[in-house]
Amino acid sequence: MSGSGRIYLKRLALSTFRNYGALSLNLDGRHVCLYGRNGSGKTNLIEAVSQLAPGRGLRSAGLSVMAQVDEGIARDAWALGATLFDGDIDRSIRIEASLEGGGRGKRVMQIDGSPSTASSLSELVRIIWLTPAMDRVFAGGATERRKFLDRQTLAHFASHGSQSTAYEKAMRERNALLERDRPDPVWLDGLEASMADHGAQIAYHRVETVKRLQAAIETRPEGAFPKADLTLEGHAEEAFAAGQSLPDVQALLRDQYRDGRRIDARAGRTLSGPHRSDLVVVHRPTGIQAAQCSTGQQKALLIGLILSNARALEAVEDINNPLVLLDEAVAHLDPDRRAALFDELSSLRGQAWLTGTERGLFEQFGDRAQYFEVSAGLVSETP
Repeated sequence: MSGSGRIYLKRLALSTFRNYGALSLNLDGRHVCLYGRNGSGKTNLIEAVSQLAPGRGLRSAGLSVMAQVDEGIARDAWALGATLFDGDIDRSIRIEASLEGGGRGKRVMQIDGSPSTASSLSELVRIIWLTPAMDRVFAGGATERRKFLDRQTLAHFASHGSQSTAYEKAMRERNALLERDRPDPVWLDGLEASMADHGAQIAYHRVETVKRLQAAIETRPEGAFPKADLTLEGHAEEAFAAGQSLPDVQALLRDQYRDGRRIDARAGRTLSGPHRSDLVVVHRPTGIQAAQCSTGQQKALLIGLILSNARALEAVEDINNPLVLLDEAVAHLDPDRRAALFDELSSLRGQAWLTGTERGLFEQFGDRAQYFEVSAGLVSETP
């Protein structure tokens, strides 16, 4: 049964990716700890792993940006190979990116030697991550929290990304049409119907993900990483939470867009819909919203949410166990919290990849992890 066995990378190979001309890492199934000075290429390695997930990876970088630069000249291609242990068998994955003029490019994927798609790959492996850039999730505006939630949601629903892309496209076309003196109402009806269909799916995915996350939060033990209470703010999400059906929410959104044409035309943008929703996170021990928490409390909440999402994914029978990528997540944790993090990661069935500047940061992991020293694009396993 999918989701019942361990999922982990057994091999990672790179060619002209970031600062790696050629690299091959052999892994034994334990967690992976990468350590070395800043700028040595640790984040580049876990960014490569994140290319196995839908979207543009943990840095949201374009294909050309990830190509190696040699003596000031960017390469015109890069490649990634991986062997994934899929619970019972080894699966071979290959991604090749060829770059065209103007910075555009094309990505070709293979699974077990046969042409594949990002959708098929996302069904095979789910990946979630935490990076230093995500530390501003709670301190920033609703956009940052939506992006965070949508990344967690994408690990649960592989179609979430394509639904979001289609919604954004229809919304841009509607905004452009509303700028005209006499926009065609039939054309507007069609664009708004498309936005409503995709928007309702987006909202549904978010609501289901938050339900799964909250359930996983309840199963996590009290400890170093505080529990959170999650709420979604948004008409479509609130309608689903109240028990309304998908057709009901689609109709609600269609009415909302139609009724808002005049005000949206004056504003020059669409003022309602799932693109305006927000995730409210409350720090349960104190009862205050995450935005008002200290920096340390916010970091602990974020780590707790990532761990909870890993547990939530494991709890879904038709989803494979996730890979968890934690970039520089342990540097500011005290020894007790680091030990608690390593214990929680070890209780998961998936594989975690962590980065840090010093080997000593991972001392409490003991023999539960493999250790690699990274130095200027060179990677060496250390005992």
